[in-house]
Amino acid sequence: MNGKKVIRVLFVVIAVVVIATVIAYYSYMPEKEWLAFFIACCGGVLVVNLILSIIFVNKNFRKKR
Repeated sequence: MNGKKVIRVLFVVIAVVVIATVIAYYSYMPEKEWLAFFIACCGGVLVVNLILSIIFVNKNFRKKR
């Protein structure tokens, strides 16, 4: 697989996670504030991990050339 394709897939996954986190946050916010906050924190951790994956994938594919 090409490095650009992997990075593009990771960007799509980040967008899906952000959209799902926002939807879940606002759907739980009126009833359970603690659960909405927990969901937002988990979504943020996932996004940070995916961004780090993008950095390492980009670094790895540059090394092989």
